[in-house]
Amino acid sequence: MEKPAASRRNFLGTTLAAGAAATAYGPNLLLGQAKGANSRLRVGVMGLGRGRGHIKAFLDVPNVEIAYLSDVDEKRLANGANTMGEKQEKAPELVGDFRRILDDPDIDALSIAAGNYWHTPATIMACQAGKHVYVEKPGSWCAREAERVVEVADQTQRLVQMGTQRRSYPAMIEAIQKIKDGAIGKPLYARCWYTNTRPSIGVGKPADPPAELDWVLWQGPVPDHPFKDNLVHYNWHWHWLYGGGELANNGVHSLDIARWAMGVDLPKRVTCNGGRYHYDDDQETPDTAYAVYDYGDVGISWETSSCHRRKPEENKFVIVYGEDGKMDIPSANYVIYDKDGKEVEKNTDPPSDVPHFTNFANAIREGETLNQPISNGQISAQLCHLGNIAYRTSGAVDIDPKTGKLINNPEGEKLWARSEYREGFSIEG
Repeated sequence: MEKPAASRRNFLGTTLAAGAAATAYGPNLLLGQAKGANSRLRVGVMGLGRGRGHIKAFLDVPNVEIAYLSDVDEKRLANGANTMGEKQEKAPELVGDFRRILDDPDIDALSIAAGNYWHTPATIMACQAGKHVYVEKPGSWCAREAERVVEVADQTQRLVQMGTQRRSYPAMIEAIQKIKDGAIGKPLYARCWYTNTRPSIGVGKPADPPAELDWVLWQGPVPDHPFKDNLVHYNWHWHWLYGGGELANNGVHSLDIARWAMGVDLPKRVTCNGGRYHYDDDQETPDTAYAVYDYGDVGISWETSSCHRRKPEENKFVIVYGEDGKMDIPSANYVIYDKDGKEVEKNTDPPSDVPHFTNFANAIREGETLNQPISNGQISAQLCHLGNIAYRTSGAVDIDPKTGKLINNPEGEKLWARSEYREGFSIEG
């Protein structure tokens, strides 16, 4: 088993890339003593859109009890309860405010599937309440949150798994090992794509929040803003106040695989250009963009066309180019080609979230190494934040790879952190 890193306290912010070789917490490092293989794990799930996937996965992990479900929308809370079906003998308690979960001393972990802007504040609150955390990608809303969530996980000695679940796909683990073993020669460049046919979000109108929605708690860490009728429950992704556009929404998945395959952490330069071309609506983030991550001797690119799938093009999820061939990663498995384009080997295993949640449970109960600890996950998240900073400023940013900090970039620094949090939700201190 991999030897644990001695400390992650300064992994982000001061030595963001320094711990690249130790990408996971080792056995019992954060627990002192594992909970025990036969112990029943009690969890609460926060945010019941994507959180319904968390429910389904946890129900397939042996000896896990979903003790709480939480959502600020009463209808989504009811839908989450329906997702439970008959698979668990004891029904979970339904709560509107996730902080009630943290007050229960018998809860082992919080599973967070609320919006990006909730990820770091909720993770910090859970860690400080003594809970372990499974948090959806990207795990942070901005670069400072990416630093801070790692600091708190280290300070509180809590296990935090980020939901880039391909880190636990057997086929992905096999694919990366093939690259390490030289299947395509030295990896030199990786390309990533995300395409979709998202419709216009329209122009929102001021309105009263629906009766079933706790609007104040939905905003949570974000200072109060008026409700509008085209924001909830998904279009917040395309507003800088709450989300990070397609880069933070889906780009983090492919960039994480590319970074893993290439064996790199933070680049020295990031460029990102594009625009909102398809619709004249409320979306602030680009529907078309191209980001390039320059590491000096190798590189990674990511491209999105979120309102046009560009058929019949067959852009893969990730392609890794090596000196002796390439590897296509369609999403959950891989195909290896030699330099002449001849197929050499492939894996067609289907995807499943269950291994990632099982790994999280086993880490708590048995001291198993986390496949995507927050310290490693936030390097991939930081690629998204840096890309968005580049897009929103000059189109390019220079970075010190050793510290993760911007170089001579006053405009970019203004976007490094959220300027204000609602009272009671600050990530600092």
